[in-house]
Amino acid sequence: MAETFVIAQGGGPTAVINQTVAGATLEARRRFPGCRVLGALHGVRGVRDGRFVVLSDLPEEALRAMAATPGAALGSTRDKPDAAYCDAILKGLKQAGADAFIYIGGNDTAGTQGILADAAGGRIACVHAPKTIDNDLVENDHTPGFISAGAFVAGAFLSVDLDFRALPGVYVGIVMGRHAGFLTAAAAAWPLDAAGAPHLVYVPERPFERARFAEDVRAVLGRHGRCIVAMSEGVADAEGRSLVETLVPRELQERDPHGNLRLSGSDLGQAIERILAEDLAGTRARVDTFGYLPRGNIATIDETDAREAREAGAFAVEAAERGGGSVALQFDGSGTVCRLVPLDAVAGRTRHMPADFLHPEENRISDACRAYLARLLPRRHAPAVPFV
Repeated sequence: MAETFVIAQGGGPTAVINQTVAGATLEARRRFPGCRVLGALHGVRGVRDGRFVVLSDLPEEALRAMAATPGAALGSTRDKPDAAYCDAILKGLKQAGADAFIYIGGNDTAGTQGILADAAGGRIACVHAPKTIDNDLVENDHTPGFISAGAFVAGAFLSVDLDFRALPGVYVGIVMGRHAGFLTAAAAAWPLDAAGAPHLVYVPERPFERARFAEDVRAVLGRHGRCIVAMSEGVADAEGRSLVETLVPRELQERDPHGNLRLSGSDLGQAIERILAEDLAGTRARVDTFGYLPRGNIATIDETDAREAREAGAFAVEAAERGGGSVALQFDGSGTVCRLVPLDAVAGRTRHMPADFLHPEENRISDACRAYLARLLPRRHAPAVPFV
């Protein structure tokens, strides 16, 4: 039986990632009375450096309060450990007396757990618990954090549509999503009516063409007198180059320590504004970059999202008993269930929007995508349709 669990958080925080920490802690205490549960501060850095908080000493009330709070309570990191770094992490786990290590994060986190599991040789159960607002983990129907972030995006675009019915023009909202367009597609979850926003959706799964973009916007303006656009920050051209690379001057492009181009931190919004000014001169236009706003918004925490994140944490403890692996949220036809899948089935892989989630000829989502969003993001609001 496991006597010491170590839990860490990696990657971008979400509105419900702390639910997974609390769920794992409470389940470990239930299954193994007297066990130690250590929370590593700032992800694997804390494991490496021996910086822990004793979660098992906290009263249940404090754990549940933490669970209901957005952000990563333990702190996070975007470190992508190499073999030497993983050796240091493994040494830190051994010094802590860890029998199990639960690491909450995306596909890079699953990759780290795979390396650690191989190095540990079965002495430490390594478990990956899912988290990402991008919703891009393979083996998962959806991921903890996506529903709450999707609710923010859906509500924002419903509100913008009402605004632009009053004062028509063109609006482009740039939404997080480097490789997958699920969160951007969520903008279309709650349209006001048949003419509701967003009218156009651009995602990384489909090449972006500047000329087609201008043509699309003109066509929508001709039909509705206004045009609301949802655009992923990771949209790219036919050669796979992101719009940041093609539209933002090289000297203004920013990269993270791993060489990845910073998408939301760049001047992409201004570049889109420039396209609108040059290709649709004289049209009232506004471009907003949502940035981090959707991912941990306290006002849009979804009860289902919170419950599933908590259940994923509890299941991670069971997964540790079974030797480790990756926790996956899957749809069984009637509801969401947690299942254990191999770490290498998730590590380093990206789940993209299915081809049938996009209209075959137009830049908007399909009925299949609407059905998927309706299951995860049932409509919350019923505003009146304006006279204009």
